[in-house]
Amino acid sequence: MNRTICEYMMWNGLPKIRKEIAESMINDYGLSQKETAEKLELTPAAVCQYLSRKRGGSNISDKKILSEIKISAKKIIENGNNHIISETCRICKLIRESSEFSLFYRH
Repeated sequence: MNRTICEYMMWNGLPKIRKEIAESMINDYGLSQKETAEKLELTPAAVCQYLSRKRGGSNISDKKILSEIKISAKKIIENGNNHIISETCRICKLIRESSEFSLFYRH
């Protein structure tokens, strides 16, 4: 079955994006796992799985995207959950436009 790019990114890209944002919130901004879960509207168990790589798998390696993820994490921390969807979509678009996309999308 052929899948749309958005469907593929939902299943494969979204966990990677969430994992990277959660890691940034904890490592770059000093939030606890519980605080990160609250900011991302996830369960603490989900954040724990992202950190242990049970969800989200391998890391994103593109330096520009990682830099933008840090910006997204900061916006979500400072402005609340109103920015989760827009920042996730923004990062998804950056991934789709980058060479990193070939690592996500195999048709």
